[in-house]
Amino acid sequence: MDRFDYDLLVVGAGSAGVRAGRIAAGHGARVAVVEEDKVGGTCVIRGCVPKKLYVHSAHFAEAFEDAVGMGWTTESVRFDWPTLRDNVARDVDWLSGIYIRNLEKAGAELIASRATLEGHHRVRLSKDDRTVTARTILIATGGWPDVDRSIPGIEHAITSNEVFHLPELPRRMLIVGGGYVAAEFASVFNAFGVDVTLLHRGTEILRGFDGEIRKTVHAAMEKRGVTILTGDSLAAIEKSKKTRTAITRGDRRIDADVILVAIGRSPNTAGLGLEKAGVEADPRGAVLVDEFSRTNVDHIYAVGDVTNRLQLTPIAIREGQAFADTVFGGKPTSVDYADIPTALFSIPEAGTVGLTEEAAKALYPSLDIYRSTFKPLPNRVTGRDERMLVKLVVDAVTDRVLGCHMVGPNAAELAQMLAIPIKMGATKADFDAATALHPTLGEEVVTMAKPADRYRREAAE
Repeated sequence: MDRFDYDLLVVGAGSAGVRAGRIAAGHGARVAVVEEDKVGGTCVIRGCVPKKLYVHSAHFAEAFEDAVGMGWTTESVRFDWPTLRDNVARDVDWLSGIYIRNLEKAGAELIASRATLEGHHRVRLSKDDRTVTARTILIATGGWPDVDRSIPGIEHAITSNEVFHLPELPRRMLIVGGGYVAAEFASVFNAFGVDVTLLHRGTEILRGFDGEIRKTVHAAMEKRGVTILTGDSLAAIEKSKKTRTAITRGDRRIDADVILVAIGRSPNTAGLGLEKAGVEADPRGAVLVDEFSRTNVDHIYAVGDVTNRLQLTPIAIREGQAFADTVFGGKPTSVDYADIPTALFSIPEAGTVGLTEEAAKALYPSLDIYRSTFKPLPNRVTGRDERMLVKLVVDAVTDRVLGCHMVGPNAAELAQMLAIPIKMGATKADFDAATALHPTLGEEVVTMAKPADRYRREAAE
């Protein structure tokens, strides 16, 4: 008789944990997945899915404005926050239910409880006050919004966890942060008619994106009415009966009905019991793993945002699948983190895949930069004064396309499609050989004939 209750116990039922549990069960393992909150994790419950639905709603504001130039009348159009909020919440519950049913169909047991590691192979389930054992333990507890608790009055702010449940639409919102979450919510609530201010401590928003994407999105958001303050940070929050006032380190006072803190996310490992199990973590709490997601304890693994390798849902899913195939499928599999497409669902949106110009310059001595900025076809009729950016980063020696970066309509969809040839090592000549599909936004990718800029490290040095 096996001395363990389960072959695999997964702590966390987000995208990574659910995929790992399902695949491991499919390989014949006895699996339990433990979750103290709703099933689905950040992406389904309080991240990608509800956020993207809000973005879709926000685009209607732009569509109604543009419709007039296209011959439509849009009298009596109005936005109702409770309708959107409640419809999105229902969709989230429906999707969470699908995750649960998929686990059940795979034969995995779902346990609603908080789980903490109690040592090697032992996990404490707080809800039932019992301990279970597992041959293999997978940590998949995801991430959690960062909040600086040393800031006086910070309890009067909210995070992205709570923003989907606001009782009413605020008139004024201050968003603290400059990453993709901050930029996306700034765009969304601005489109809903909220007076939005974005406060970022750095000199430019969207660190990690290509420099031209950062500047282009920044300028477009300001043109749409978002106030962006850089080089300053939150020092304190004062609350009165009707408002909240943010006091910055630059001595600004900003009144708002809602203050949203979006300064990043950290691995969700507090109180998990890593020390009892002897699992090593970095100073931010990220579980340290090897290329196969194994920790320093040979039977304990970790996948997804809790490892802080790359905080993207598709990566978490791939890591969960790779873990299950490695440990229970007899097929050692690691995840390739190169040339991963990503998107910024701001308004306008941005899509990117491959190396930024800045990263490419650090790795390659000779680059050709192809760039096209143009007004999308509908904007010529609607009168919207906003241009699209399409940019290719090319190795001048091999002609390989190293990266593509876009800002404008459907940029995310284009990035997903372009991830295929870039991952395959396509050259600029390969792009040029493709026939343009006209009139489309994507045709610019295959019609840029001459470099806009040439970088040669020798000349620069």
